[in-house]
Amino acid sequence: MYRAPVDEIAFTLKHVCGLADLRKSERFAELGDDLVDAIVTEAGRYAAEAVAPLNAVADRHGTPFAGGEVTTPPGWREAYHGWIEGGWNGLTADPDHGGQGLPQMLSAAAMEMWNSGSMAFAIGPTLTIGAVEAMEKHASEELKARYLEKLVSGEWMGTMNLTEPQAGSDLNALKARAERNDDGTYRIFGQKIFITYGDHDLTDNIVHMVLARLPDAPAGTKGISLFLVPKFLVNEDGSLGARNDVRVAGVEHKMGIHGSPTCTMIYGDDGGATGWLIGEENRGLACMFTMMNNARLAVGIQGLGVAERAYQHALAYALERKQGRAPGDTGEGMSPIARHPDIKRMLLGMKSRTQVARAICYACAHAIDMANVAADADGKKFWSERASLLTPIAKALSTDFGVEVASLGVQIHGGMGFIEETGAAQHLRDARIAPIYEGTNGIQSIDLVMRKLPLSGGDHVNGFIAELKEIAQEIAASNRPEFGASAERLSAAIGDLRDVTDYMLAAQAEGRVADALSGATPYLRVAGLVLGAALLAKGALRSAGEPAHKLAERTLLARNFCETTLGETAGLKSDILLSAEAIQAFDAEALAS
Repeated sequence: MYRAPVDEIAFTLKHVCGLADLRKSERFAELGDDLVDAIVTEAGRYAAEAVAPLNAVADRHGTPFAGGEVTTPPGWREAYHGWIEGGWNGLTADPDHGGQGLPQMLSAAAMEMWNSGSMAFAIGPTLTIGAVEAMEKHASEELKARYLEKLVSGEWMGTMNLTEPQAGSDLNALKARAERNDDGTYRIFGQKIFITYGDHDLTDNIVHMVLARLPDAPAGTKGISLFLVPKFLVNEDGSLGARNDVRVAGVEHKMGIHGSPTCTMIYGDDGGATGWLIGEENRGLACMFTMMNNARLAVGIQGLGVAERAYQHALAYALERKQGRAPGDTGEGMSPIARHPDIKRMLLGMKSRTQVARAICYACAHAIDMANVAADADGKKFWSERASLLTPIAKALSTDFGVEVASLGVQIHGGMGFIEETGAAQHLRDARIAPIYEGTNGIQSIDLVMRKLPLSGGDHVNGFIAELKEIAQEIAASNRPEFGASAERLSAAIGDLRDVTDYMLAAQAEGRVADALSGATPYLRVAGLVLGAALLAKGALRSAGEPAHKLAERTLLARNFCETTLGETAGLKSDILLSAEAIQAFDAEALAS
């Protein structure tokens, strides 16, 4: 049974990740603690009571495809309509279109809990929210008037159509085409694959955001345009009209998230699907990245949500399952396995990784919010760069941790973890897609190293590292013995981050691109581990006024993470500095011949 950790979520928002900063802006000046607590509590209640009980049902049932239509699992439709009746779909959307205009930080907190309830459920609304953001920023007023209100409310859902059989991570290879009509619309032709919620029975209409090329478009990504293509055309009065020329060719049989229909979409079998341009011709990738950047944070939150669910599942089993006699136990019979040191080690590792993912995702959302409310150009530039720096870390580290935590959950269950009926395996199967989609974690690492580190000539990342040093110094100055070696270990890891950051910036400056790319993935993990450790320590430092058990728990998490997982940075530094030559010498084609 899932129980939303509303107290820890609210604490992280308020005391670790800077929610108070937003209240200094005119836009969020009235965002009081009572409102924040009410939103977090209600989102947690709905996730626990309405969504979580459907997770295993959806995993077993899947999304049957018959007669050209997709059916969602039992209870899915009722849960979704209860969700939109609560106004959750429009949490951050513009009030002019029916949204509530609340900060991304609160959306991140709510999305964590819905993903803990069921990742397969939460991913659908995530894409609708992304479509709303893209339309708010790039669509014409006419399109906004016709589509936004129903997308914001959740009455209609949205999708993102990028991938094609030959065009996955490399959109240069995209072949879907668009042809101009005399009335200003476009005819869309082509095939898209791996389209999440490409078809379903939750809403009367589905609004697809589709990337395609015009006949005279430049080659490569500079020749891609974005089009709005509805499942059903919309009449002038807002009612639904004829079925558009778009159909589902099939639904994928996947390792996990079985309740989420992953579709192959065909556009233009009968003369062309009618579409409307979003933004400008040949500028579609910029529009789509509005969806993708926030979607990357949303996927990081999926890793966080599954990690929390897997931890709770494993903890409940460890408290119930009895085997052997734990050291120091004097009672009759066997001990709960939760008392055995190795199980304690795994549970502590699961919980600390989960809290690291939570803090990093919320910190990323905070940066996005601060960029949106910045009062001047310098502030907007700073927070936009901070959001850019944190987004690949939030996506990649949180989803890696989601897999690691879910795998530990299976291990704690022992042989029963390998049996589907216990439910532990589902968390691992569901979590495994998150490091892959919305840009693989390898691509996130490349983005971090090649695009984000050079921001402001490297000054931004250098300032970021200086902020982490201040937290390490604060731990040392606290003189709290319960922190153990946290200050020393964090300071050493920050030194590792400093060294590999200098290496990466120098490699780019000297044109050694292959060297930088060879170490990009371990670099991201170094940056994420150091940031996560610093945020855990910050949480412990800010818990002085909290109940004694909370102070002790947060200090223990920070100490454990600093004294164990954070130690990886030394090995990763060696990997980055020494492995480039061997990696580049490896010739897979020669070995395969």
